[in-house]
Amino acid sequence: MKVFLIGFMGCGKSTKAKQLANGLECPVIDLDAVIVAEQGQTIAEYFAANGEAAFRQLERETLKNYPYPETCVVATGGGLPCFFDNMDWMNANGKTVYLQMEPAQLVSRLHNRQKRPLIKDMDDEQLLVFIQNKLAERDLFYTQAQLVVNAFDLDAELLEEKLKA
Repeated sequence: MKVFLIGFMGCGKSTKAKQLANGLECPVIDLDAVIVAEQGQTIAEYFAANGEAAFRQLERETLKNYPYPETCVVATGGGLPCFFDNMDWMNANGKTVYLQMEPAQLVSRLHNRQKRPLIKDMDDEQLLVFIQNKLAERDLFYTQAQLVVNAFDLDAELLEEKLKA
């Protein structure tokens, strides 16, 4: 089983992916880390040099062409489900889990903003409004996940149980 973790930046996709993969005794794949390794530059650097449209295309190609093992946990970028047919593809090729959080909870977790190109220059108030607006757009995609869980204080063992149910 391939498990794709989706959700807004800061919801814990990378952390939960590692914990869940540990519990399932399978590899973890962080698609942003794959892109960074393949491109030899950070996501922020790629964004700055090539723009968001080029990044979203690269992200899509990485999602669809990565040589996934039979069983793995995949952490996706926050925007990945919202472009092209990425959400449909993930639903057809694995189990999708939306790690859902309230906007204020996300703001409280997004301290190091410099490595996040979309929010690097925002203060907490601006960030809260940004998150509220982005979630309003993205929830249409995020809620297509096969499993929606409250990610605040989410226990990896509980997530594993929900996936197996």
